[in-house]
Amino acid sequence: MTGSVPLLPNYIGNAAVAAGAAKQLAVTSPHTGETIAQVPLSTPADVAAAVAAAKQAFGAWAALTLKARAAYLLRLYTVLQAHSDELAELVVREHGKNKAEALGDVAKGLETLEYALSLPQLAQGRATYVSGGVQCRDERVALGVVGGIVPFNFPFMVPFWTIPLALGMGNTYVLKPSEKVPMTMARVAELAATVLPPGVLNIVHGDAAAATALLEHRDVSALAFVGTSAVAEAVHARGTLLGKRVLALGGAKNHLVALPDCDVEMTAQDVVNSFTGCAGERCMAASVLLIVGEQPELERRIVAKAGALEPGRDGARSMGPVIDAHAVARIEAAIARACADDGAELLLDGRAMPAFAAQRAAGGFWIGPSILRHARATDDAMHFEIFGPVLSILRCRSADEALAIENANCYGNAACVYTSSGAAAEHFSQRFHAGMVGVNIGVPVPREPFSFGGIGRSRFGQGDITGDAAIEFFSFRRKITTKWTAPKEQSWMS
Repeated sequence: MTGSVPLLPNYIGNAAVAAGAAKQLAVTSPHTGETIAQVPLSTPADVAAAVAAAKQAFGAWAALTLKARAAYLLRLYTVLQAHSDELAELVVREHGKNKAEALGDVAKGLETLEYALSLPQLAQGRATYVSGGVQCRDERVALGVVGGIVPFNFPFMVPFWTIPLALGMGNTYVLKPSEKVPMTMARVAELAATVLPPGVLNIVHGDAAAATALLEHRDVSALAFVGTSAVAEAVHARGTLLGKRVLALGGAKNHLVALPDCDVEMTAQDVVNSFTGCAGERCMAASVLLIVGEQPELERRIVAKAGALEPGRDGARSMGPVIDAHAVARIEAAIARACADDGAELLLDGRAMPAFAAQRAAGGFWIGPSILRHARATDDAMHFEIFGPVLSILRCRSADEALAIENANCYGNAACVYTSSGAAAEHFSQRFHAGMVGVNIGVPVPREPFSFGGIGRSRFGQGDITGDAAIEFFSFRRKITTKWTAPKEQSWMS
């Protein structure tokens, strides 16, 4: 404890272990700005201790059958499900999501864990005779100790994109949660210790130094990363140079296209849900709305619905704060630049919405939703990730123009078309430059068994981070070819 504020320990080998670091960071509540915990900035020695515990546990864990490991994961699912409301409250407290969003964060993570329970069926090997007397078979083999480095925006879901499948395939795991939201996974570690063998899941807190130590540790065979594109690219390059498997997901600039035949009410509500949900702090959030033709009623309804949102943690019309004061300043600066430098028209100014401004004055990290209308596709705000509740609108003369703008996007996470035409939906679905495509769905996150992942500068490495691609990522295929000589004929009395 630091005064009345807890100092979080690391979790190594199912035990709470004080970090050797002398430095800590304050964990703040985005709602109020108050300090709610201290997180240690773990040293490379702390990371090495976690990796050593995972390495020690690996042999026995990998030797279990898939069915036996799935039984452990079922126990983990049961205990986490029983504490899902508690975990959601931690998400609300340290991240700022409203309660419905926090419950969704936990539910989506548990969904991936549910999927992993089917690994005994999903990850079966194959066997066949390839010629006379010669049989080939393959089996999936664990890699060893694997690591995860995750961002702040989904404290439960993003770690659970990889933990269940990595463990189910026989690996042991070291996680470095975001230092901004460490409390949720700290509680997960406590709960996991009641059902998993020691060393199978380990958590080390810290900042970039701890992340680097985990990435570069010689006993870490693979690493999954989620964060900004610039860091994801550097992590992938460094890890690959060291001979590791690395999958690093980066940022996004997701485009929505509204065709003239779209359902105006449904589209308006979905666009607002997409760009304001989780205060816009998600890589699947809408960033740009391309409106084909003149659709003033659609624009009016989007502005009205976004303007009716209120700050809070409960209720269908509530929007939570952003993560910290730096995020508020960054978002405000992006809006100011778009107006001053690009001449964008500010249809809704979240900086000046009275209810949000009052909450910010009381100490929290609040900013309301903002909507910019641009005259040019080349405007700066149309291209860089703001990562907040800000929507850019651009009117397009044709569907082809809208597609060309979306295709020029260097990212490739998500895209969506709003239309009542199946032919138009298929046309856009086949031509978007994105790994995840929505039709009348502004946050087209695939559900299991379908996998999550983008293209372009939204992903560095091969494959997706969930689903069957993750099964491949967290294992290798051992191929075994056998031939036996035919037995000599013998009588039954031999």
